[in-house]
Amino acid sequence: MVITVLVTWFIISRVGLDTAALRELNTDLLTPNFPLFVASSLLLMIGYAISATNWAYIVNDLGGPQIPKADAIRLFMIANLGRYIPGKIWQIAGLTALAKDRGVPPGTAVGAAVLGQGIALVAAAGLGIGLYDVILPPGYFGLISIVLIGSVVVLATIPVSFKAGAKLWLRFMGSQTIETPSPTSGLRWLLLYFVNWIVYALAFWMMVASFDSDISLIPVAAAFPAAYVLGYLMIFAPAGLGVREGFLIVFLSPHLGLGPSGVIAVVARLWTTLTEVVPASVFWFQHITSKRAGEELVQ
Repeated sequence: MVITVLVTWFIISRVGLDTAALRELNTDLLTPNFPLFVASSLLLMIGYAISATNWAYIVNDLGGPQIPKADAIRLFMIANLGRYIPGKIWQIAGLTALAKDRGVPPGTAVGAAVLGQGIALVAAAGLGIGLYDVILPPGYFGLISIVLIGSVVVLATIPVSFKAGAKLWLRFMGSQTIETPSPTSGLRWLLLYFVNWIVYALAFWMMVASFDSDISLIPVAAAFPAAYVLGYLMIFAPAGLGVREGFLIVFLSPHLGLGPSGVIAVVARLWTTLTEVVPASVFWFQHITSKRAGEELVQ
């Protein structure tokens, strides 16, 4: 927690956000366009559902059973509650335990979750490339975009490189090695998560637009996946807490100003957390209730 606070303070201090900038805020910014805000929340929920179905798709590709979409969404959302505990293993551990009841072998559940998370990070980083146009000198944006996109395509489409990358990621995450099911798996999974992150980015842009309709699409939308990746890499911060907000302020301030960016960073945390935790808690309650009912029937 101390490290998280120090890193967050350092990021925010570099961009120059202080109480004076917050005092100069236009109070109209604090009143969102309610229908647009609700629409952004619904789109964010769809993004969570896509993440869940992507995981189920990978489980099936790895030789596991085909999980119905509704079950996959429930399992995945419940397991996501583990993201709010420091460390990156609790979400995967919870998903493995829940999936076991659906006949998914632990190794397959873990492998699918770990590979899915790795590919999701690659897709998010790819969408965040738009930010390089802001933080790098003119002329570097195109070159870096070509290099990064080319590297991802090579890694995902060539079976040998994808298999090597997957094994390295699994080893880094402490998971067992699994065999790649087919030469096209990496590309299919990458496309699935790329669509997934487009939905997330658009949902974030809609949320920001509900407070300020006069914003650009690409740089604002790209800030969300870029900040997510950087927050995820800070393993000491549960769900990237604080660190992600700091980077959001850095990325958004050239487009919204310092004060509004600070407000949006806080709102974004509450928005993503409530949209995730509320339905996940409902699913968890249903899961516990049905499990207890089943145990009573056995007795």
